Amino acid sequence: MANYALRVPESLFSYARQVAEEEHVSMNQFFVTAIAEKVSALKTETYFRERQARGDLAAFDQWLAASPKAKPVPGDEKP
Repeated sequence: MANYALRVPESLFSYARQVAEEEHVSMNQFFVTAIAEKVSALKTETYFRERQARGDLAAFDQWLAASPKAKPVPGDEKP
């Protein structure tokens, strides 16, 4: 496990401390979780951008055209 000295503005630190107390977690756990959430969000965004770049609308249209024309399953109707 690595250590990193983090400089945090006092106002943000006070708010983080308040939230950590409300969540009954340590400040360390709060910061680690916040970092993990941010990394996850960025990696997810990258994943979907890469998937979008690989997309082929013509192939999707072909797949859609080949799909059977079936009535919706009960419960799947449009509202």
